[in-house]
Amino acid sequence: MSHRTLISSLLALAAAAALAIPAAASARTGAIVFSMVSEDHRVYESEGEPLPPKAPEGGLFAARGRQLNQLTENPADAEPTFSADGRTIAFSRDGDVFAMRADGSGLRRLTSGSELDSRPQIAPNGRSVVFERRAAVAEPRDLYTVRTNGGPVHVLVGGSADQHEASFAPDGRSIVFVRTIEPAEGSASDVFRILPSGRKKRRLTRTGGIDEWAPRNLGSRVVFSRGLRAADESGYADVYSVRWDGRKLRRVIAGVGSSYVDDVSRDGRTLLFHRDKGLWLKRLGHGGRLLVPIEDGVEFSAVFASDGKKVALYRSTEERQSVAVVDVKSGRVGYPAATAYPGDEDLSSEIGPRIAWQPVR
Repeated sequence: MSHRTLISSLLALAAAAALAIPAAASARTGAIVFSMVSEDHRVYESEGEPLPPKAPEGGLFAARGRQLNQLTENPADAEPTFSADGRTIAFSRDGDVFAMRADGSGLRRLTSGSELDSRPQIAPNGRSVVFERRAAVAEPRDLYTVRTNGGPVHVLVGGSADQHEASFAPDGRSIVFVRTIEPAEGSASDVFRILPSGRKKRRLTRTGGIDEWAPRNLGSRVVFSRGLRAADESGYADVYSVRWDGRKLRRVIAGVGSSYVDDVSRDGRTLLFHRDKGLWLKRLGHGGRLLVPIEDGVEFSAVFASDGKKVALYRSTEERQSVAVVDVKSGRVGYPAATAYPGDEDLSSEIGPRIAWQPVR
């Protein structure tokens, strides 16, 4: 099987799986975009001699209704993000930031050089992109900006600390981000606020020895995870919020067990978070409720559709990766895209954990 055949097989599987989602639903919510890389590990021979391994194939894919379209053909493409009007996608490729139209046309490189650029975020007005830049792997990051049509890059936040996880306010007038320092007794991360011009940087939290991450706008407040950020069992978190001026810090999610921020609806009124083996919702002024259970040992990430009525859920196990759509009201789960060769080590595919859902006005 050739690599192009392998990709075609994935598309066919995804199209078949998409039958569980009504086409009308996709028209209201736009496309779900994610990266996918496929590899054929089988050994091929020519005249009795082994051929060099075939290179991986893949790129960015857009799942919408019963269709799965390949937008780019570079397997290094990852971290897609949409503009607020749904017309532009920014993404990372081999340490640089690129942008294109939502249909994959109009590709343009926004950054270049030896630095490693990642995690682009498009401003709500669509005119600029904030991204993370580091000099080399494992080096601290700074935040930079560049216009979506290209041009020189500008430092937004620099220094010896690690600046990362920028998130725009819905009106685009301010940006929250995480600043991590490495004191003698372990790291500490706090939430900061800054204007898109780079002026008026303000510290919103002060928690030495405690980590804070995943800041998002929730109404008139900033919501974030707070605890110990670790990949093993030592990690824990609660969900807190603070006003944009740094006042009135409070815990948003109460109860036993750790809680982690995943996303906030576009209207800033509903929080998506995970805890207790599940993905949960909490609307302002209401208690939390379980949206969908998540099994142990499953890696996942989730984002809202622009209308807040559905959630795109990436899940990864040892056997399979997939992107599912969850209806917020009913909890019904469907699959607009599926990958796929469970248990077959010779044919494999990998979806990037970061997914984006195209906004629809």
